[in-house]
Amino acid sequence: MSENTNADRLAELSANGVSIWLDDLSRGRLTGGGLAELMRTRHVVGVTTNPTIFAGALAKGSDYDAQMATLAEAGTSVDDAVLTVTTDDVRDAADLFADVYRATGGQDGRVSIEVDPRLARDTDRTIEQARLLWSTVDRPNAMVKIPATQEGLPAITKAISEGISVNVTLIFSLDRYHAVANAYLDGLELAQRAGIDLGTIRSVASFFVSRVDSEIDKRLDAVGTDEAKALKGKAGIANARLAFEAYEEIFSTPRWAALAEAGAHPQRPLWASTGVKDPAYPDTMYVDELVVDGVVNTMPEKTLEAAADHANLRGDTVHGTYADARALLDQLERLGVSYAEVTDLLEDEGVVKFEQSWAELVETVAAALARGKQAVAK
Repeated sequence: MSENTNADRLAELSANGVSIWLDDLSRGRLTGGGLAELMRTRHVVGVTTNPTIFAGALAKGSDYDAQMATLAEAGTSVDDAVLTVTTDDVRDAADLFADVYRATGGQDGRVSIEVDPRLARDTDRTIEQARLLWSTVDRPNAMVKIPATQEGLPAITKAISEGISVNVTLIFSLDRYHAVANAYLDGLELAQRAGIDLGTIRSVASFFVSRVDSEIDKRLDAVGTDEAKALKGKAGIANARLAFEAYEEIFSTPRWAALAEAGAHPQRPLWASTGVKDPAYPDTMYVDELVVDGVVNTMPEKTLEAAADHANLRGDTVHGTYADARALLDQLERLGVSYAEVTDLLEDEGVVKFEQSWAELVETVAAALARGKQAVAK
C-alpha cells in the first residue's frame, strides 16, 4: 500500500475527532528524526511515556552514554539522574510539538511524564513529585501522569488546582472513572477560586482497554462454555464505550457548564493499552471500534503502523452502542465473571508492573552511571 494511502487512513481517523498520540519516547527518536517523521507522515500530535518505555529506551544503544558520563563525573545520584534524563527527553519532545500545541489551542502537542509509581499509594509524595516534574520540564504542553488509585484522586485535584495539566493513568473501572472526572472538576473549581486561568489547564483520563480483555478472556476460558467463548475480546471495548457515555453525561451538567463558561476544557477520554495482546484479534481492533469525536488514542508504533496500513474505519463506532455494551457486561456477571474483581485486580497489577519497570529503570541508570565513572577514571 502506498504511503499516501496509509497516511490517508490516519488523516481520516484524525478527521473523525481522534487525536493520535504515540505511546513511546526515546532519545534516539528525538535526535534521529524518527518522532518528527511520525508527526509528518502519521498524524501523530502527542506522546505518552511511562517507566516501561524509559527503561527500554535507556537499556538500548548508546544514546544516553555521553550524558551519563557527565552526570557520573558530577557525582549525580541515581534518582537525580533518572529525573534529569527523563525530563530532558520530555522537554525536548515538548519543544518538538510546540507548533502543534499552538495550532490546536493547547489541546494537542502534549507530552506526558509519569510520577514515580512507587508513590501510587502516597497522596502527599505524589503531589510533591507532580510539582517537581512540572517545574523541571517547564513546558506548558507537558502533562504529569498520576495514577487513578484511591490515593491518587486527591493528588489529581491538588495538581489541577495549582494549574498543572494532568494525564490520569491506570483507569479500569467506570466507578473509578467517575471519581477521576469529579477530582478534575474539584481541582478546576479550586483553581478558579485561586485566580488561575482555567484555559491553561488540560487533562486526559487514560482508560486502559486491552488489559481488560486479557484478564476477562482468561476467566471466560475457565468458564469454558460456548456462550462464554463468544464473549471473548469484547469487554474492553464495551467498557471504554460506557466510559465515553459517562464522559458525555459528566461534561453536560450545570456544574460543568459553569466551569466551561469560565474557560475550562473538558477532560478528554484517552484510550490506552491499545496494542492487541491476543494475536487472534485484528491488530487495529482497539482503534477501529473506539472512533468518536473528542478522544485521544495513544498507540505503540506497531499499532500505529497497522492502523496506517489497514484500519477498518467506519466513522463513529461509539455512539449507539451503549445499550449493547451494558448488556455485555451484565452477561459477564451472569457467567460469574466479576467486573469489580477484574478491575480491582488490574489496578493493583498495573501499579506493580510500573513499579517493576521503575526498578528496572533505576537499575539501568545505576549501571550507566557506573560505566560513566569508569570512563571518567580512564
